[in-house]
Amino acid sequence: MRAKINKIFGKMEDSTKESPNNAVEQEQNSTAETIENNAQVAEENGASNTEESELPQADSSPTARLEEQLAELNDKYLRLFSDFDNYRKRTAKERIELAKTAGEDFFKAVLPVLDDFERGLKAMNEAADVNALKEGVDLIYNKLNNTLTAKGLEPLTSIGNTFDADIHEAITNIPAPSEDMKGKVIDEVERGYALNGKVIRYAKVIVGN
Repeated sequence: MRAKINKIFGKMEDSTKESPNNAVEQEQNSTAETIENNAQVAEENGASNTEESELPQADSSPTARLEEQLAELNDKYLRLFSDFDNYRKRTAKERIELAKTAGEDFFKAVLPVLDDFERGLKAMNEAADVNALKEGVDLIYNKLNNTLTAKGLEPLTSIGNTFDADIHEAITNIPAPSEDMKGKVIDEVERGYALNGKVIRYAKVIVGN
């Protein structure tokens, strides 16, 4: 670089040899140094620009960011939908299996009573004592009643109570035997039952009027 600058000012130095002037020489040297410095700065700037141009430019446009967010949300949605679909299929299968075996515990509890009935039927053909047979039937009935009560079944009391449409079904009305029995249940044709507090069969009753 300095060789080029010296060549540029070579003629100027030759033209000033015949009449040397210190002030002129200093000015020429100063000018040469300024040009050299400017050239170095230009080279540095050029190298810096080259390095910057080589660096990858990050795509920070709003459209690209939105597309990336949309892709992430779509992926999350597909995963969530897949999980929900698997859950739906699993629960549907469980409901079907539960419906098939919903009364399993109940039937297991009632089977011993059924066994007693079968033994009672066999004994009826050979029994000579009617009282013993009646006692056996009572035992089976009590066993069945206790089993059902343990499962939450309870009978509804009706006779003598005021007619209640929430638990009673009136079959017919008859004249009340007394004034205080008007609007009350006179007789019960079929007993009503509740399961765990919910009426599962209304009592069929006769009401006094």
